[in-house]
Amino acid sequence: MNNKFLEQVLKIKYLGIITDSKLNFREHVMHISSKCTKLIHTLSKSAKQHWGLSHAALYTIYKGAILPLLLYSALIWIKALEKECNKTVYNRVQCLINIKIAKAFRTTSSEALCTLTGLTPIVIKVEEAVKLYIIMRKSQAHEIDHEVQPKEWLHLAYSESQNKMNTLYKYLQTAARASMGSELD
Repeated sequence: MNNKFLEQVLKIKYLGIITDSKLNFREHVMHISSKCTKLIHTLSKSAKQHWGLSHAALYTIYKGAILPLLLYSALIWIKALEKECNKTVYNRVQCLINIKIAKAFRTTSSEALCTLTGLTPIVIKVEEAVKLYIIMRKSQAHEIDHEVQPKEWLHLAYSESQNKMNTLYKYLQTAARASMGSELD
């Protein structure tokens, strides 16, 4: 290109996603897991077993900092989690933060830690995020393409009063059936 040779590389980072020549995203999984592991080890300095950050604070840090890193652009690299080695790497990252949140011993199993902390296993969370994205994408496309005429718009006051009327009607029907049943006895 312009009389210059282009260098051939085995991997490239574009928009935060590391793509390798075989498109298996192993490098991306390893890079993100090491980034999260460093973050967790930095946190561990202030989250010891008997003192330091509380469970709630660590949970908030996980939800706000670590989980978004792990889930970033999951739609693109979700197939990488079909390999057991990549699942293990992601599970190890979640296990590290779960140990800190639960203030448990490092020999506690990943499944037990997820139960103790109430967190969804990371592999399931990634699949959930991808499915949620696909569903949201489909519903947004439908809403954008679908035109609703103004005469079909529901007024908020009308819909609330209609709900109250339906509730009152059902209550009166129930009361009438109850009173008729007592008259027959």
